[in-house]
Amino acid sequence: MKEKQIHPFIDSRIEEYCETHTSKEPPHLHKLTRKTYLEFAKPNMISNNHQGRFLSLISKILSPKKILELGVFSGYSTLSLLEGLEQDGRLDAIEANIELEDFLNEVFEDNNARDRVKLHIGKAMDVLPKLDNDYDLIFIDADKVNYDVYYDICIEKLRKGGVIIVDNTLWYGKVALEKMPEDKSTLSIHRFNQKITEDPRVENVLIPLRDGIMIGRKI
Repeated sequence: MKEKQIHPFIDSRIEEYCETHTSKEPPHLHKLTRKTYLEFAKPNMISNNHQGRFLSLISKILSPKKILELGVFSGYSTLSLLEGLEQDGRLDAIEANIELEDFLNEVFEDNNARDRVKLHIGKAMDVLPKLDNDYDLIFIDADKVNYDVYYDICIEKLRKGGVIIVDNTLWYGKVALEKMPEDKSTLSIHRFNQKITEDPRVENVLIPLRDGIMIGRKI
């Protein structure tokens, strides 16, 4: 039988142990998780606490003044990244799904984040050219078929010493199969993984957290 994916990557006992020994989910994010599972058809797309605490910690270490996020969904990752943003900083969040605009504005309003988050509704390819450069932190979790293209654009917008984080970079283990599937998403993610690893401007680590997180620092 043809192997389609490698999942799960980690023994469930290890994952549970890691979750148990990770800082607890803040109440406002727990509330958003419940709201997402009640109102969304595919709530599993939300970042969980393990990943959210990772994003929060990186943001707090960097204390960024400018963050760029591609792919917002219900706003969990946005609120996690905001925890480390400087008080007078700004997070540019790009979301392609116009139907999420009212939901996200309500989430940001409820969390006193409307003055710190600039929500851009539209395709990332159309929005990115209009944005500034010199971001301190960039998080990519948008449509997978364009990951390698997004990287080419975003790495130019990242300042030296800045950090780029990209989600779903193991893609259910498909990228690690001996006979890799040739669907557009898998191939794009694989091209991205190769591209950032071979880019002399970046030092990077691929982490098997959830569906894989690539983190890189621009040298």
